[in-house]
Amino acid sequence: MGMKEAYEQKLQAKLDEWSADIDKLKAKADSAEANLQLEYYKKIEELRSMQETAADKLIELKDAGDDTWEDIKAGVESTWDSLGNALNSFASRFK
Repeated sequence: MGMKEAYEQKLQAKLDEWSADIDKLKAKADSAEANLQLEYYKKIEELRSMQETAADKLIELKDAGDDTWEDIKAGVESTWDSLGNALNSFASRFK
């Protein structure tokens, strides 16, 4: 397996993990007090949107040739960092 494929697998695994984390947050939001649910649902929608953007970036990376994927990598990592930070920030509210 090449570097590109290993990187893609790592990103896909993280994206899958975040999807499960968002699902867990949604379940917690469902049981939150009514006055907090709207706020939580709005944030979950933002996270889902960021997740879709990250998935699009992963597709872009997969479609890139072996000679150009390194150029795309910085944008992918920025998207990943943004989603990870937003998810961690929101998840910390439930602890």
